[in-house]
Amino acid sequence: MHVSQAEFLEGISGFLGSYYLALGAMNAIAALYVWSSLKKNGLALCWLILALLFVIISPLAYSGRPELIQFISMPESIRNFVDQYMATAFVYSTVTLLSLVVLYQFREFFVKPVVAWLMLNAALLVMGLSMADSDFAAIVTKPDNVPIVAMVFLLGYFTWLATYKAVQNDQRMAQGLEPLEALDQEKVLVWPDLVYIEMICMVVLTAVLILWAIGLKAPLEEAASGVKTPNPSKAPWYFLGLQEMLVYFDPWMAGVVLPSLVVFGLMAIPYLDFNKAGNGYYTINQRKFAYSIFQIGFLEMWVTLIILGTFLRGPNWNFFGPYEFWDAHKVEALNNVNLSEYFWVRGIGTALPKAPEGAGAGTTLLYIVWRELPGILLVFGYLAVMPPLMAMTVFRKFFVRMGFIRFMVMSNLLLMMGLLPLKMVLRWTINLKYIINIPEYFLNL
Repeated sequence: MHVSQAEFLEGISGFLGSYYLALGAMNAIAALYVWSSLKKNGLALCWLILALLFVIISPLAYSGRPELIQFISMPESIRNFVDQYMATAFVYSTVTLLSLVVLYQFREFFVKPVVAWLMLNAALLVMGLSMADSDFAAIVTKPDNVPIVAMVFLLGYFTWLATYKAVQNDQRMAQGLEPLEALDQEKVLVWPDLVYIEMICMVVLTAVLILWAIGLKAPLEEAASGVKTPNPSKAPWYFLGLQEMLVYFDPWMAGVVLPSLVVFGLMAIPYLDFNKAGNGYYTINQRKFAYSIFQIGFLEMWVTLIILGTFLRGPNWNFFGPYEFWDAHKVEALNNVNLSEYFWVRGIGTALPKAPEGAGAGTTLLYIVWRELPGILLVFGYLAVMPPLMAMTVFRKFFVRMGFIRFMVMSNLLLMMGLLPLKMVLRWTINLKYIINIPEYFLNL
């Protein structure tokens, strides 16, 4: 149920005020560390000023008064722009992919601790400004979604940490030095060193979970009923990537074939990999291809789909902007068209081939194959013709070093991985539903 803006701000004022106080404390601790340990007085002063700004903002948030909170909320013009022009699955995927490319290309700049800290503060500030919007807050503060928000920030931190170490090693090896991991060969005992660390982590984590359980209600709902299903009905967060795939593929493809290929591909990596560099230490320059494929596959084709399914897919699995109210009555008219219809009806201007009445199974099958021939030829060309072309052109060095069998396995796994973004783009641009549509045998691609 929608509440008034005044009631919403009054209810969230305590959280917002504490949120900005926490940001102030975070930057104050950073300033103290930079001043005492790194001896960088100018940088410490910058973080201290930033901490004071957050502390000054905090009373405005605590007030709960709309006329004051409007100064620390995301401007309505920006919210409307994002919801109207940026809130589509195509724009979302394009922006995240371009962001990943920019971060990779200029990684030596973005991994600098100062830059990373500024980006973290910017992300947290945008989160705080957006929390003054009731629709945004309703999604982000939902008990199911709070841990996912935390995991997004944790994922960002560990991705930065690994990239930071990899950049350091690449710079050292460019100077003829050993990677950092080769300098630390100290061995420690499992008992007591490792066991003590694990015990401390266990105690801290238990305390965090207890405080979490006290401060946040468990997302328990009423008993499941076949006559009353949630809208939207979502899988657990770790399956939301698969649920998003169901928009573009049949269940047998999205739920069985593609996940199986992912598992098979991960198992095949040690047997396909011919590059022995990068074992035991972080590096990017020595494994650019493997690193790029992994980051695209994991971040762009899995993590972003989970975020999309969690925060941007609302009732009826419609796409909603981050500041848009989840209206269950929202209807988006889509006329999805199969490739066979594009070819026969819209291209040639004839009806879809259909077997005569009373035709046998063999004749019917021939008509089905004739009807779906454009899609069959396209899929055959994609999976059978593309690997040799790749071997003769851009992947020639890979083919020479890997050999025929390993290269064919690798190239087909790569093409199957690319099938998801290709199908997504075709659905967004020309509303293509199926490349091959054979409902008679429950075979759709």
